Amino acid sequence: MHKINIAIDGPASSGKSTIAKIIAKDFGFVYTDTGAMYRSVTYLAIQHQVSFTDEASLIELIENYPITFKQTDRGQAVLIQGEDVSEAIRQPEVTNNVSEVSALSGVRAQLVKAQQKIAASKGVVMDGRDIGTTVLPQAEVKIFLVASASERAKRRYKENQAKGIKSDYDTLKKEIEQRDYTDSHRETSPLKQAEDATLVDTTGMTIDEVVTTVENIAKEKMERGK
Repeated sequence: MHKINIAIDGPASSGKSTIAKIIAKDFGFVYTDTGAMYRSVTYLAIQHQVSFTDEASLIELIENYPITFKQTDRGQAVLIQGEDVSEAIRQPEVTNNVSEVSALSGVRAQLVKAQQKIAASKGVVMDGRDIGTTVLPQAEVKIFLVASASERAKRRYKENQAKGIKSDYDTLKKEIEQRDYTDSHRETSPLKQAEDATLVDTTGMTIDEVVTTVENIAKEKMERGK
């Protein structure tokens, strides 16, 4: 199979990670969850009592505590200095503060460099907020996933229930709307659709339907690139 890079962007809870993981597995590509990298920095800030706006200290944390990924039987694990933090970085305290951390240009610059290094050898599926516009502007396939705020709040609510995390639907919807605003209005690499990205509205679609849609777009590109 002709190796390409696939960039999947979209707002919070639009299904980016779920879709990206499945596609990477189906194609035998490497999956890179850039959101997990920003979550890891946020988690480190909480652990080390560093302010979410203290850019210099946050960059220091990135330099001192390398974030790596490892494939396990349960999927991809996120490690900080060898410790599995996959569950810890999904806690509400991290979720509610990650937008503030990821809005800092110095933090983004550090992590973007690491992400570009991962994708240099091709065969990567990367999801985030600015992959198609900033991280991998040369990606052969760019997808922009969207869904209504109410649909995304329902998904997040179900995810939390499955993990045993107590949450309230209305609060989740407000938090998602707030994240949308923060992500799309930040100065550095705001959330926006790349000009050459394909828009896929996942409202009312099943995971399988979304995967099929995106894989067909990618297959067509790979056939043309042979």
